[in-house]
Amino acid sequence: MSLKKVHDKQPETFEFTKENLELANNILKKYPEGRKKSAVMPLLYLAQNQNDNWIPLAALKYIGKFLSMPYVNVYEVATFYTMYNLAPVGKYFVQVCTTSPCLLRGANEIVKVCQDKISENKETISKNGLCSWTEVECLGACVNAPMIQINNDYYEDLDKNSMEKIVDSLTENKPLKPGSYRGRKSSAPEKNENKINGTNNA
Repeated sequence: MSLKKVHDKQPETFEFTKENLELANNILKKYPEGRKKSAVMPLLYLAQNQNDNWIPLAALKYIGKFLSMPYVNVYEVATFYTMYNLAPVGKYFVQVCTTSPCLLRGANEIVKVCQDKISENKETISKNGLCSWTEVECLGACVNAPMIQINNDYYEDLDKNSMEKIVDSLTENKPLKPGSYRGRKSSAPEKNENKINGTNNA
């Protein structure tokens, strides 16, 4: 998305909804007196969830005032962590892990599917407006590599075919269920029906 398009989508004002304002005040109660600036990260996340998974400039300024801290300090935090989106993303935001364990197990193929089916360039919203993708560092599921995160959900043990099916489901606005695509539960070994049934055909 071009800088002009990002600018065009920036709202003039931002404030927490009644429900999120209550959540924000409850978050502040977790911090010692005089340390409320430490709540900047959860408040940024709250703002992002409220605003279609991205944080506009007006929200950064609002949070700065809310925490009595300079806007530039809020901006520094928001730009340091990849978990915060400062430009619009698709309804389904695909984050592809391309750290070494995922690369060794085929993350390049996962990236290629995103390029072919979502957009050629990362951080670009698809033509139908439903999806966008980016590359990220380790998401902490190395044993189930390669894997992706879509919004708040993990899709693991992927290959080209399973990734194509997942992306197709997103573009149809009917996302498939998250989890392992090799039938594993958490990081447990794959199911072996022969061993489960007490036989071994090896």
